[in-house]
Parts: sequence; C-alpha cells; structure tokens
Amino acid sequence: MLLKDNETDLIFDEKQLAEIFYSGCKTEQKIGVESEKLLVYKNNNQAVKYDDVVKILNCFDKNEWQELYENNNLMGLKSNFGIISLEPGSQIELSLQPFKSLEEINAKLIEYYANLDNYAQLNGTKVLNFGIQPISTYEDITIIPKKRYEYMTKYLPTKGNEPFVMMRETAGIQANFDYKNEDDAIKKLSLALKMSPIISAIYSNSPIRKGELNGYKSFRANSWLNVDEQRCGYISKKLFDKNEHFTFKDYVEILLDIPMIFVQQNNSYIPTTQTFRQYLQTKQAKLSDWMTHLSLYFPDVRLKSYVEIRNHDAQTPLMTFSVPAFWKGIMYNEDAISEIEKILSKYTYEDFMELREEAPKHAIKSKLGNFEIIDFIKEFFDISYASLKSNNMQEEKYLDCVYEYISLKRTPADDIIDNFS
Repeated sequence: MLLKDNETDLIFDEKQLAEIFYSGCKTEQKIGVESEKLLVYKNNNQAVKYDDVVKILNCFDKNEWQELYENNNLMGLKSNFGIISLEPGSQIELSLQPFKSLEEINAKLIEYYANLDNYAQLNGTKVLNFGIQPISTYEDITIIPKKRYEYMTKYLPTKGNEPFVMMRETAGIQANFDYKNEDDAIKKLSLALKMSPIISAIYSNSPIRKGELNGYKSFRANSWLNVDEQRCGYISKKLFDKNEHFTFKDYVEILLDIPMIFVQQNNSYIPTTQTFRQYLQTKQAKLSDWMTHLSLYFPDVRLKSYVEIRNHDAQTPLMTFSVPAFWKGIMYNEDAISEIEKILSKYTYEDFMELREEAPKHAIKSKLGNFEIIDFIKEFFDISYASLKSNNMQEEKYLDCVYEYISLKRTPADDIIDNFS
C-alpha cells in the first residue's frame, strides 16, 4: 500500500495506482476552496509582473506564513490553514485546507482578500474580480520561473490552440468535496461533470479581452476547450451512461495512457511524451511521479483523494462564497444528488458535449435539449438552497447573490458588458 510521497516509493504493480483514491474514502464532509485572483497595475491595468507579485507576497506576516521557494525563486507561502501559490502568469491563488463549515471558509477568505487588497494597493497594483486579464494577453505575460510551467509551455501548444490563454491570462475558483467510498466518489464525479457547463454558465465573468468585448461570456471556459482534449475533456463516456459501471480502476486506465509532459529525477526535470503506462515499464516510476501526473490532468471535475470541481470564473468575494455553498448543498445530500440525477437522466453524452461547447459563448442562454439552461440553474439552486436550509446553519444565505442574477436572467459577465458599453 502506497501512502507516502517520497523517493523510495517505487511502483511495482499497477494496482497500487488506485490507492490514492481509496485512501480518500472517509466519513468526513469537509469543504476545500481554491481561489485564484488576477493582479494589474493601477496606472494602466496591465498584468502585474512576477517581481512585483513577489513584493506583495513579502508583505504577508512572516510569523504566520512560511516562504516556499524553487531554485531560490519565491513561489508562494504556507500557513497552518492554507497555501498561497503563483500560477503561470503570476496569478495568485489561495488553497485553503478543508474546513467543516462555510463560516470557517468565509472567515479565512475575507481575511485573505482584505490583506491581499491592502498589500496590492501598497505596491501600486490592484486585485481584479474577473476570470481573465482584460487588457494584457499571453504575449505580454512572462511565465514565472517555475520548471513545471516551462515544460507545460513547450508541450501544450502541440495539443491545442489556446493553452497560453489558459495558463497566463485566466483565473478561476475550485471547490473540493469528500466521498465515503468508491461508489460515492464516482457518483459525485459523474454528476458534477454533467452539471459543470450548466453551473459554470451562471458564473461567467470573462467577456473582455485585449481591451474589447471578445464575443464570449466566459472566454476563460472557452480557452480550456482549446488546450488538450485528452487531458481536459469529459474523462469517459461511461460516466454519462447509467448502464455503465465506472470505477477507480477505469480512472487509472485513462491516466495511464496520457503523456506525462515531464519526469522529475534528482531535483531536475526531464521532458517526455511517453505515457505513464510506458514509464511504468522502465521500473523507475515512483509515487511522486504518479502524483505529479495526476496534477497534470485537467478535466472540469477531477478525482484525487477528494472530488475537485474546477470550472468557475473568478468572482467578487460574495459570488466566490456561493460556489462552495452551492456545491455543498448538492454533494453532501443524497436526496439532492438523486433529484438532479433524475432531471439530467434523459440527456446523452452528446447533449452534454454540445452544451460544453456552447456555454462559454452564450452562458445561461445555452440549451440542453430544448430548454435554456437558466431553467436548470434555477431548479438546481432551489435544490441546493433547500438542502442547506435543512441543516439549520443559515448557510443558504450564501446563495442570495446568485439568485439576484437568476431572477434577472443575467450573469456577472452581463454587468461587465453593460459597464463597458
């Protein structure tokens, strides 16, 4: 059984690869959140460069935050409740440790956002609540000095047209949830994948690029469609068919046949296009290699030792709080899951594929079958609201800001478009 990520953990049997997923089975119902933010200079709204983001990181309390380096370059900070890291285009991300309540999460996010806003202002910059840089494009944004991103920069353009947009220009929100057992994990993975283009539509928040309207409500979501379909797609058609039985082993089999991009050996990086299955045959593969490989797989919903729901544009703090709240109301309520499964059961894999392509452009006016997805969104939020309310923790209040958009049949992107005009 492999549980520790260290250099001596050689993989000697493919059966060991699923252990990370089995190790995630637990009775807890915690919530994790990852919030990316874009930074721009106050005087011209251009994307902030790496050296100036480092100045912002240096403002955080050294008694609370431990510095994280790669090759003497500051890459982030670590505390007892989370990690602040830098994304390829100097986006700044807070990854919180999982908490039991939304109140705990929001308290940490409020404190972090206040500090980040303050430190950004002190350094002549500001934090944006958008899903994409509104003026600077990837041609203007240099990737941070991190080897992982250097090799992704070389590899991904061979697979898609817009990997640099995704890597350097965009910011999003992720929410993570526990599962009880294998069946529970797959049920949540399948349902969240089906719901992903529907829910991401109401969070559309990236309609401006290069200083002009780009024709999409979420250009960030569109960019993900043009990165690497094998690495960023819908995982498996089996997850959309109620007559199929998808397992952890199936997930492993899919990952085994995806190219690795690079291998880490002796503190250095070696580029490679061999699949993980091929690398296993060298008898050199370690658990750390497998963990890195898992992190380089980018579907909208991802399986680790938890279910990670990834496809939301970055938002204002209030809208950010609503993301984990909405998904908690669904993921931790069996009746809610069953109700939504029933609603979506009539639609096929091809229906969801079509919606996934359409939603970045048309958002809530996109259609699933004969219905605009705003109708599904209203129904799903009602289900989540009732679920949260039944817990008697007043957590349903975090959905109020989204209901304002639902009632007006608008998205945050529409606010940006109106103000731009």
